[in-house]
Amino acid sequence: MSTQQTTPRRAALVVAVVLALAAAGCGPAASGADPGPTSSPNAVALAQLAKLTVRAPASMAGYRRDRFGPAWADVDHNGCDTRDDILARDLTGVRRDSDGCTVRSGSLPDPYTGRTIAFRRGVRTSAAVQIDHLVALANAWRTGARGWTADKRRRLANDPANLLAVDGPANESKGDQDASTWLPPAAGYRCAYVAAQVRVKTTYGLWVTRAEHDAIARILHGCGGAPAPTASTRGTSSPGASGSSVPTVHPGSWCGTPDARGRTAGGTAMVCTGPAGERPRWRTPN
Repeated sequence: MSTQQTTPRRAALVVAVVLALAAAGCGPAASGADPGPTSSPNAVALAQLAKLTVRAPASMAGYRRDRFGPAWADVDHNGCDTRDDILARDLTGVRRDSDGCTVRSGSLPDPYTGRTIAFRRGVRTSAAVQIDHLVALANAWRTGARGWTADKRRRLANDPANLLAVDGPANESKGDQDASTWLPPAAGYRCAYVAAQVRVKTTYGLWVTRAEHDAIARILHGCGGAPAPTASTRGTSSPGASGSSVPTVHPGSWCGTPDARGRTAGGTAMVCTGPAGERPRWRTPN
């Protein structure tokens, strides 16, 4: 069969496929998607953020870590617990135990601090690298997870999309804070950090507080490929930034800097404090 005969048929076939995809909502013409800068991951995160419900945090009543299932369950049934799965994913030069699961050592290019951390499993050394829930479980509890089934909470707690191997002290500093009161010290990772939080909250149907929403929006508007900030997002500032306002905090939640000051959504003054030797929490001043 000659080329002159096949080319029109192929062209007709291509047109038919394109039209079918457009009718199904799979093509740019149907979706209205712009393949330019507005399709960047940060712009996608902004679009997802705009669809999240904004409301006040729910009560922490009834929260316990075990409400999200046993720590590091083997939810994918590969024989290894979730912690070792994430360590193996995020570390380089990984050495495993003879069981094929337990990560004995490796090197972490830490996204939160920008440092490279040598990991060696042991009673005194394992805590140097910890697994962070990007959306902290206590944060999830007060933004929708309190009303979930046990299975859904377990899935969130072990979802690799919500887990990251990070510097231990940085993870402890974060506690259960959201983006309005804590961000990674490495400023270059903040865009990816909040975008990941938005993806998780979108996937699981969690809501955001007003302070959390505004902090995430401000960060994403400052990232490459995102639209210019609107008047409503100008003037918001990141935690710890020069001239930043007092952060909105949740009473009783973990905090990272002793004597730091904050306010509840209702305006009550709070201070980061606690008994000597215990992890500090946001409490009302004495």
